[in-house]
Amino acid sequence: MTHTHIHRRHILLGASALVAGACSPGASSAQEGRFAGSPFRRISDAQWRERLPGLSYDVLRHEATERPYTSPLNDEHRDGTFVCLGCDLPLFISAWKFDSGTGWPSFWQVNPAHIGTKTDFAIGVPRTEYHCARCLGHQGHVFDDGPRPTRKRYCNNGAALKFIPG
Repeated sequence: MTHTHIHRRHILLGASALVAGACSPGASSAQEGRFAGSPFRRISDAQWRERLPGLSYDVLRHEATERPYTSPLNDEHRDGTFVCLGCDLPLFISAWKFDSGTGWPSFWQVNPAHIGTKTDFAIGVPRTEYHCARCLGHQGHVFDDGPRPTRKRYCNNGAALKFIPG
């Protein structure tokens, strides 16, 4: 299957998920309301395309998924902060990162005030997708198979993040 076919399928299934998510409780979050006036919400799709590298644009703006083991951030182990590539909102600190063996940067905790969630049916089964609360950029999915103490695995696309050392 080509990238174009996957992209069209994701658009069609994503549109269905948006309709279903908009009708379900919890489709939006209080965190997103906090950022409702953000200038990042007024950037057009064409402007996002100009601002972001190709894969990052596809991931952040159109919910694509990078191939596993392709992000340099998967091997990032320095102290620092992982921020949204779209708007620099801090999402994770390095102390929350762990090797999940999945090929994507994974974290057992997120800054909950900086994400929103929705139900995603793109692969035919419901999953919890999370996105940046400020720019609404897609980050990844959260699963209940992570380490203690949260048992959560925030499985993030490295193309949606920027690492700031320190």
